[in-house]
Amino acid sequence: MRGQDENHGFMFTYLSPEQRVPKSHPLRTIKTFADRVLRR
Repeated sequence: MRGQDENHGFMFTYLSPEQRVPKSHPLRTIKTFADRVLRR
């Protein structure tokens, strides 16, 4: 593309989902159940 080269590095995040989801969030409980079922 023509025009100014703009740096958009700020659009990316380098945090894992484990770092982004709070410890008390209900998704953590659901993930625990899902992991157990999927191991079977």
